[in-house]
Amino acid sequence: MNHRDNPPPPEPDAADRADLGARLLARIRAAIADADGLLPFDRYMDLALYAPGLGYYVADAPKFGPGGDFVTAPELSPLFGQCIAAQCAEVLERLGGGDLFEFGAGSGALAVQVLRELDRLGALPHQYWILELSPDLQARQRERIQAEVPSLTNRCVWLTEWPRGLRGVVLANEVLDAMPVQRFRVREDGGVDEVFVTDRAGQLVETTAPIRSSGLAEAVAVIQSEGFAQTAGYTSEINPHLAPWLSALSDAVQSGLVLLIDYGYPRSGYYQADRTMGTLLCHHRHQAHDDLYRDPGLQDMTAHVDFTTVAEAGLAAGFELAGFTTQAHFLLGCGIDSLMADASDALDQALGAKQLLLPTAMGERFKVLGLNKGISDPWRGFSVRDLRERL
Repeated sequence: MNHRDNPPPPEPDAADRADLGARLLARIRAAIADADGLLPFDRYMDLALYAPGLGYYVADAPKFGPGGDFVTAPELSPLFGQCIAAQCAEVLERLGGGDLFEFGAGSGALAVQVLRELDRLGALPHQYWILELSPDLQARQRERIQAEVPSLTNRCVWLTEWPRGLRGVVLANEVLDAMPVQRFRVREDGGVDEVFVTDRAGQLVETTAPIRSSGLAEAVAVIQSEGFAQTAGYTSEINPHLAPWLSALSDAVQSGLVLLIDYGYPRSGYYQADRTMGTLLCHHRHQAHDDLYRDPGLQDMTAHVDFTTVAEAGLAAGFELAGFTTQAHFLLGCGIDSLMADASDALDQALGAKQLLLPTAMGERFKVLGLNKGISDPWRGFSVRDLRERL
């Protein structure tokens, strides 16, 4: 059953949303006071998205699909999950079996699609592990998997911490873009300041001051040494969580393939000269805007991914680079054309496939980066075109 056939979850009423927003604003203002009036932007973003019981990703409100704020690839077409399953099957066959681990399973759509296709292929994993920070999303995932693939529910295990000794595949679809980022701005004299959030006359506003956050000055120096972020007023982001996240992931993985799927660029594209205000965007009811301080907790907030930094952090954590390509090339390598040809509802599938493949939609904007550990490539997903030389 396609997700579009499901009615959207009920929307919280206006009073509940207003109360949620007011309580989160109070939490943010308290954090600003504790930080002597200058709250680092990544701390603000962390509160807006993940404050317990209040942040966007942990509060009880619809986020995905028609009734939410944005649509991810699995909601657009089951072909996405079927292609991911084809890549998983190749890995599990080479390992002689194993498990799947999805970090942040969203609506549960990808888990359903992957499990259903692996069942059809006779290549089911021993277990499908899910690490989900949101209790609300956990509940929605359980309900959806039980409703759509009830015979496979017993293979799904929800974790509260990283697994250990994983042999198989790690899936992270639109996870890295939701990590809190630090922000910086180049001064007129060429120096670099940090962007902070403060409370001015009852309004959340941003301001700049000398860098306080650990590691930010060093990270900006690396970018500038490569010729980027040089002009006065240039503002952008650094993700300080990539290296520790990939290090923890490496500790969890014994052997297998990690697939990181997200929108972003290599470093040369991320910090190009005309991208002077960075990549941060908010999403609300399928509309994107750049007001980062409007309705914190009630809207999504994301930054694009610097895939060069991801690759560097992965190598430092003990992985090997398995490949880097666009989503379109990855899906073609995994056989999306054959899946469309064999589908009973080929016309409907073709409409969804266009959104997944077209350069003007998700095809080139989204990238797939693969990391190996204890296993060798090549993998079919990177067989059509591997763009690792661009990293």
